Amino acid sequence: MISLHVFMLGVLITSTLTSLATEAVKKLLAEHSKNYYANTLAGIVSVILSVAIGIGYMMLSGIDFTSQTIVYLVALVFISWLCAMVGY
Repeated sequence: MISLHVFMLGVLITSTLTSLATEAVKKLLAEHSKNYYANTLAGIVSVILSVAIGIGYMMLSGIDFTSQTIVYLVALVFISWLCAMVGY
């Protein structure tokens, strides 16, 4: 079972890694003279990272995929996306 503390830790980790990964991708795109939209890029990175972190945590902790954990995962994706949109 996932507690609120673990959920909030996941949001913290995801939002931190989203900022770092987005900046890294922006530098790569600028280096190759590619056009990008910062909000779109941050949103895509946050969704990918939050899904990967959420599923990875559930697999490493041996948590079964139940309706409750799916709701937690969807909430993690949404809140991470929302943090990314507000941050950029």
